[in-house]
Amino acid sequence: MKQVLYDVADGVATISLNRPDQLNAVTTVMCDELIAAFDLADSDDSVRAIIVTGVGRAFCAGADLSSGADAFEHATDGGDSSAGVRRDSGGRVTLRIFASLKPVIAAINGSAVGFGLSLTLPMDIRVVADSAKLGLPFTARGIVPDGASSWFLPKAVGLSRAIDWSISGRIFRADEALSSGLVQSAHPANEVLDAARQIANSIAKQTAPVSVALTRQMLWQMSGASHPMTAHEIESAALTYTGASRDAAEGVTAFLDKRSPKWSMRPSDELPAWFPWADEPPFNDIAQRSR
Repeated sequence: MKQVLYDVADGVATISLNRPDQLNAVTTVMCDELIAAFDLADSDDSVRAIIVTGVGRAFCAGADLSSGADAFEHATDGGDSSAGVRRDSGGRVTLRIFASLKPVIAAINGSAVGFGLSLTLPMDIRVVADSAKLGLPFTARGIVPDGASSWFLPKAVGLSRAIDWSISGRIFRADEALSSGLVQSAHPANEVLDAARQIANSIAKQTAPVSVALTRQMLWQMSGASHPMTAHEIESAALTYTGASRDAAEGVTAFLDKRSPKWSMRPSDELPAWFPWADEPPFNDIAQRSR
């Protein structure tokens, strides 16, 4: 990879945006490499959690605007639709993160603006530098939000706050992100990655990987379900599967023996046959439907 660094240590994969001289501004190459990095992490059973951070003083300055007025045309992928609408490259990345089998922690080590902030929204836990500037200034650039953030953001902070940030396009500070619930904690910039690693290491050491993969998807997908019966059905199937598993036996035995559990089930090939219970819908050309 050229614009993303990938490293695994102690059960944690760290994915780092690596264009520090450009404040990690996003290109289509970086988007493709982020998707590839998540594919690597999901296929590696030694990876129990994923951290995403930035190299240098910024997390991500959003789309690379160096090409000038047509910059946003380069942020879409013309290969996925034959009818004129080109897929948002950022949305391809966030949908891949949404589908992750491993919990994802955003270590926002510096400013995160535009797609730099959208990128973090499908991640499960966010920690931020207390000096960071954040914002979604799409309307101030004459465009609209990207990265499926119109779906993710209201779930993170509520509709009213999401509308405020998205329509105003204003830049806000870490303390507002913290008070809104967007981030879990704020730290000096040089401590953000360590804080993320503490969370990731705790997940890696204490939780069963198959249970985590199922639970993560249950929570994300049930946030859009139309009735709690859907959650009841999926939880019943998941409890039946995991309750009879060797990880469940190990979890109870380890608790009774007052020792750390030794999980052996693998998300790569031991998720239930019915997972995923909902396939990703196809990308459709909205513009063509409106004609």
